[in-house]
Amino acid sequence: MLLIVDYDLGNIGSLLNMFKKIGIQDVLISSFPEDIKKADKLVLPGVGAFDNGMKNLKELGLISLLNDMVLEKQKPILGVCLGMQLFTKASEEGVLEGLSWIDATTRRFNFENNGENLRVPHMGWNTVKVSRPSPLLHGIDETSRFYFVHSYRVVCNHREDVLLETHYGMDFTSAFHKNNIYGVQFHPEKSHRFGMQLLENFSRI
Repeated sequence: MLLIVDYDLGNIGSLLNMFKKIGIQDVLISSFPEDIKKADKLVLPGVGAFDNGMKNLKELGLISLLNDMVLEKQKPILGVCLGMQLFTKASEEGVLEGLSWIDATTRRFNFENNGENLRVPHMGWNTVKVSRPSPLLHGIDETSRFYFVHSYRVVCNHREDVLLETHYGMDFTSAFHKNNIYGVQFHPEKSHRFGMQLLENFSRI
């Protein structure tokens, strides 16, 4: 069973619809610990502020459970947009500590020093550059395009964690992968056939 964690900050309905569209029927949306414990795979979506995300997870009593599921039981988990950022240690957007599953920080786009006059948030379609192979990327290459809406970017401290990069004034990490932990900055549920392929790949891991 694949479970989408409902912590009041996700584009959950669209994700559920996309999983159903690709034929994944055993999908549940829940924040109940007993449901999460039964999951084979987890998705942590997210739209909104970093501190709000961590605060909601804490108030729901989910942080220790997610740590157990991901770090101890090694269940595959996919973080989407804010969900990906919550996997890092901290964010310039807030003051709370992140889940710290990935040795990375989340930083705001700043183009003042490179002369670029680019809009923040970064919003729209962009291609990706593959950094290394991963089961998440079957059928995805540098012609694939994904939909982004974000003002903050993940900076990984270890190059081997970087899975995809995207250029927007600079190269930034648009996906990472470490062991059973996957994160994407873009919205696969809004990325048509490319997003469908990525979600199907995750469902098969």
